[in-house]
Amino acid sequence: MEEGLKEKTGKTLDEWKALLAPKGFAKHGEIMAFLKGDCGLTHGYANFIALKFREADAASHSEEDLLSAQYKGKESLLPIFDKLRDEILKLGSDIEVAPKKAAVSFRRKRQFALVQPSTKTRIDLGLKFNNRPHSGRLETSGPFGTMCTHRVQLTSPEQIDQQVLQWLKDAYDEAG
Repeated sequence: MEEGLKEKTGKTLDEWKALLAPKGFAKHGEIMAFLKGDCGLTHGYANFIALKFREADAASHSEEDLLSAQYKGKESLLPIFDKLRDEILKLGSDIEVAPKKAAVSFRRKRQFALVQPSTKTRIDLGLKFNNRPHSGRLETSGPFGTMCTHRVQLTSPEQIDQQVLQWLKDAYDEAG
């Protein structure tokens, strides 16, 4: 979106930021109202510029900062995350790791796994399958909604057993 910003809106992102800086807007909605109303931008471009101006989008932060924020106060869960990440990355060289504000997404042609520190004592591993029944530890997607089809709740690295590793491999295979 940033690449076509000047062509579509007449200004680069830096020029939009310079225009917004002296305005003193405190809220996202104020920026949106100005960009859409006074500047005539579409919702999509206004939202993109507002997020970038406020550095409120995941892409405005480093991967380390995003992970640090996710696990602040939940540091005891990092060994679970580290083991999951290491095991997932062993599945293939075509995996994209995409940290977000609340979770880390693992993708091939589509997302196949999502790792989220949901509470201070639990990581939720979301998996995306084409057609698999829910049973036992392989629960409904819960808080993930349509981002994943299934969820596995993990409270220790030891719970990342052969069954979980097989589910990860299956989800990876289906995503390719």
